[in-house]
Amino acid sequence: MEIASTLKVIEPATVQSGPGVIEGQKLQRIIGCKDSVAPARLRLAIATYKPGAIEPLHWHPIEAAYFILSGNAIVRDIEGREYHVGAGTTIYAPAGIAGSHEWEVKDSLQILSIRGTPEAVRKLQFTVDKETQRSYIDIDELAKRDGLSFTSHY
Repeated sequence: MEIASTLKVIEPATVQSGPGVIEGQKLQRIIGCKDSVAPARLRLAIATYKPGAIEPLHWHPIEAAYFILSGNAIVRDIEGREYHVGAGTTIYAPAGIAGSHEWEVKDSLQILSIRGTPEAVRKLQFTVDKETQRSYIDIDELAKRDGLSFTSHY
């Protein structure tokens, strides 16, 4: 029996950056994104933020992990606690509103973003109002993520 390799080696220079989810962010979609290597169970991207960028308090319906490659920022949780993060720090955000997080970029920041699925409808990002703790998503973002209707798998 012959085995054909499925290994993929991705050189950074071959992956273009595009806009991120906020102003001041670029996203280099590497694995599990449109126009990238698309495995069945993983999404990997490099997000680069300009100094002063703020990604408001938000949560995802899937777990996410972030590894800080360079720069520094303040990460806040849903209770308002602040964590000063820099190169080498790992942040784990469990699925759901209790895993909410906010980024306030001090210097430029580059992170490796890992998500547990490449499915667009599971990568939704819900913004959280800090005072009321109500969460919401913009209709255009919902449409972009194929979240306007959900099909049953029964």
